[in-house]
Parts: sequence; C-alpha cells; structure tokens
Amino acid sequence: MKHPLTAVFGFASGSPSWMNYMLSLLLGASLLTQMGCGSSTAHEENKGKAEQTEAPPLETFALSSGQLNSTLQLPGELISFQQVDLYAKVNSFIKKLYVDVGSEVRQGQLLALMEAPEINSQLAASESRLKSQEAIYFASKATYDRLLETSKTPGTVSPNDLEIALSKEKSDMAQLEADKASYREIADTKDYLEIRAPFSGVISMRNVSAGAYVGPSGKGSDLPIFTLQEQKKLRLVISVPEAYASYLNGKSSVSFMVRGLPNQSFKARVSRLAGALDIKLRSQRTEMDVDNSNGKLLPGMVSEVNIPLDGQPNTFIVPKSAIVNSTVKPFVVRVVNNKAQWVNVEMGRSGNGKQEVFGNLSLHDTLVRAATEEIRDGSRLKTVFKQD
Repeated sequence: MKHPLTAVFGFASGSPSWMNYMLSLLLGASLLTQMGCGSSTAHEENKGKAEQTEAPPLETFALSSGQLNSTLQLPGELISFQQVDLYAKVNSFIKKLYVDVGSEVRQGQLLALMEAPEINSQLAASESRLKSQEAIYFASKATYDRLLETSKTPGTVSPNDLEIALSKEKSDMAQLEADKASYREIADTKDYLEIRAPFSGVISMRNVSAGAYVGPSGKGSDLPIFTLQEQKKLRLVISVPEAYASYLNGKSSVSFMVRGLPNQSFKARVSRLAGALDIKLRSQRTEMDVDNSNGKLLPGMVSEVNIPLDGQPNTFIVPKSAIVNSTVKPFVVRVVNNKAQWVNVEMGRSGNGKQEVFGNLSLHDTLVRAATEEIRDGSRLKTVFKQD
C-alpha cells in the first residue's frame, strides 16, 4: 500500500526526494514563525520609541504688568567748557611770549606782546592834532566869551558878530571831539598789541615764536597764536537717538567712564538739550556739565555713557523668548482652551531679558514661554503652567 504523500506527490516514502521535500516544509514553517516573531518585536520597539519621542508639554505663564527699567549705553565725548583761538588783531610782529603749552592762565593775564612801529607814529601824529585843535577851540571860546560880555553894553557889538563867534566856537568844539575820537581809535589799536586771556584756563596750543609776523585770520597768520581751553569744567556731549530722546530732561543724571581711567565712574547731570533732531543722524545733541577741578579728565576723551531709562508703569512685560519675530509681524502665542492663538504685538523697550509688548492682550492671559512658528495658529497644545 502506498503512503498518502506518495500518492499525492508521487514520491516513494523512502526516497531521498521525499525526505528533502519534508525538510523544506519544516524549514519554511520555522522561518515563517521567526519572521512573525521578529515583526511583532520590531512593532513593539517602534511603538516604544514613538512613546519616548513624544513632544514634552509647552511651558506657559500668566501675563503680568509692571515697569521695565533699563540702561542705554551711548558713546560720548568730553570737550572744553570754553575754547578759543587767539589771533593778533592787527598786523604786527611777536615781541615776547609769556606763556607756552600747558601753562595755566588767569582771566586778563598778559599772554603775548607785539610791536608795530607805524602804530606808534600814528598815535603821536593824532596826539599832536588833538593838542592843536584844543588850542583852536579854547581861542574861539575865549573870543566868544569876550564878545558876549561886551555885548551887554548896548551898541558895542552887533548881534551878527556875536552869532559868528558862537558858530566858530561850536565848529571848533566839534572838530576837537572828532580828533579825540581819532586818538582813542589809534590808542585802542595800540592796546591790541597785547594778547590777554579772555577767561581762565590752560594753553593747549602755541603756533608761533618771538619775531613771527602775525595778523588777523587770513591776513598774516593762518594759525592762531594760542589755543586756550577751560578745563576746570568740561562738557560731556552725546547724541541721543530719536527713540530715546523723550527719556531725558533737564533733571536727568547719567554716569560715564573713560578709557584712560577704566576703574573709575563719574557722574554728570543733563544741562542742555538741543530741542531738535540732527537731520543726518536723527538724534538730539545733549550736553552735561562735568566738574573737573581735580584735573583727572582731559578734553577730547571718549567716554561710555550709561543713561537710565525709566519705563512706563503698568505695561505688559514678557520674556524675549515668548516673542516670535516673524517676517510679517512679531507675535506671541496665547493659549485659549488648550489651543494656540497668535496675537500680533508691537514691541517697546527691552532689558535684562525682558520686553515691553503692546497689543490685543489682557492681564493674566496664558502665553507660551518659548514660542516658535512651529506652533501653528489654532493647533491643540499640551501645556504646563509655571509662573516666575
């Protein structure tokens, strides 16, 4: 009797082909079992990884109001409170210099003496004319006085002669006044041969030596004889951008540092505001008076000025990370019923990682602390609340 498999497949029960076929079936069944187990294991592993890579909940906070105080740093320059270039007022030669670079001078002190021989000659000639005219005037005055006294006797002096004498006296007096004015003019010109300090300060530049020919600017001397600077008091000059111009007034105080004294801080108070913006820089020139009695600071020093900016009270303040600077408009992400809601905002001042924002917001709104554009508007969110 034939084996059932032999009847079906045509193999003898003891033939090698039949045995090989049976082994193939057993091996195939084993492989299918292993593949099924492997697929199940891989599915479980992928499910575990998906559970592990699920996004963590977003941290949120409640919107609060307050006052943001910050500091604005601007470059500044120290300049002399007063500075003047001293030129010769008349064409002359330097006779003697009494000061040099670095000399401290007082107001009215003689700095240089010039000489101009022609001025002395002009003064002598004017003095001579003045004395001559004085003699003429005194003679005409005496003549008029005598005629006036004689005219008191009726019929001795005609009224016409008296009028002519009076006119001659007045004419000589007018000429005498003109000669006096001419003499004073030349005398004042001679005083110009002395260069005196208009205010107390320090000579910061000397451009001539004794014997040099000097004169008014462009008429004998291109450079000044001296440059005088007042250094006991300095001006700190800064240019405040338009966005911050409203934060400074006549009572504001600032602190500043200079590179030459890196470990020292100085104080100053706003003294003068330009009241208008520079057309090119769109900034306001602001000056502070600086007491420099100890002489530590020098005109021309570059400084770093710290200006305190007191913010407006009761404004919304958020962390900078809560603002998304998109290409269209900055926005924050508000959470309403576990859904994201984009709210466009205008930004104010910033400082210490905080930012003023203005927009359609309400106190105690729930906002995402670390907002990104990946949080789509209207998407459902898993959040965790954490207040500072």
